Amino acid sequence: MTTAGIPSEGFNTVGQIVGTNPVRLHSKQDGMAVTIELLSAHISGAPVVDQDGAYIGFISEVDILKALAAGQDLTALTAEQLMVHNPIAVHRSTPIAEAIKIMADKHLLNLPVEEDGTVTYSVTRHDLLRASIGLAVAIED
Repeated sequence: MTTAGIPSEGFNTVGQIVGTNPVRLHSKQDGMAVTIELLSAHISGAPVVDQDGAYIGFISEVDILKALAAGQDLTALTAEQLMVHNPIAVHRSTPIAEAIKIMADKHLLNLPVEEDGTVTYSVTRHDLLRASIGLAVAIED
């Protein structure tokens, strides 16, 4: 039996599911604006892009908490200063099982999805769990 919106063979790749984290932060945003955006969207982190939209880093709540614990003023920091460099990303063709392994091995809550050098969205553990049991909403090509 098939369900509308679910591929008959099930979900196999990251690109088949709709991610619930569309937020992208900009490298020159100040740290307080980044923090408010994450809190407002109820997400634990987001990819950082440069002025051309290229994926250059990732900021998590932990990165912000570390800056605060070090006594830094978030309004004086940029996203580029807060972000983790050498970020991890997957492509739309990445198998869901591989994405789960990457998230588990690296202790990630969000995994940016790149397409032609641009992050289009991020998948969360929640998204991958939904896809694994067949409840993810499919992306129509």
